[in-house]
Amino acid sequence: MLCRMPESAPATDPTTTTAPLSKAKVIAIKVIALTAISLALGFTYNFASTRYYQPDYVAGFNIGLVEGAVMPAALPVLMAGRDVPIFAPNNAGRGYKIGFILGLNTSGTFFFGVAFWQPRRRKR
Repeated sequence: MLCRMPESAPATDPTTTTAPLSKAKVIAIKVIALTAISLALGFTYNFASTRYYQPDYVAGFNIGLVEGAVMPAALPVLMAGRDVPIFAPNNAGRGYKIGFILGLNTSGTFFFGVAFWQPRRRKR
């Protein structure tokens, strides 16, 4: 015959006892993270722009893709008063422009995706 076992005390799991972060804290964390990422990319962009923009260089699709992706990072540098190039004046034409637009859209999707992403809540 089957016997019913006595119920043991529930084990306490420290991960389930923590209170969820408030909405204001989550927003503050996202703003700080995006600002830190933007500043890091901005300083990198400022460093690279003086070394890689040569007058005789013709930028193609790949360079357009990279420049479009890092173009939002130029905002902190521009706001700091430094005039950095954000579009290669000597480019290969349509291929560069398509790469620039794809890179810019990918970067925007990443930044706005991180800013507005909300983890799914599990139903219990």
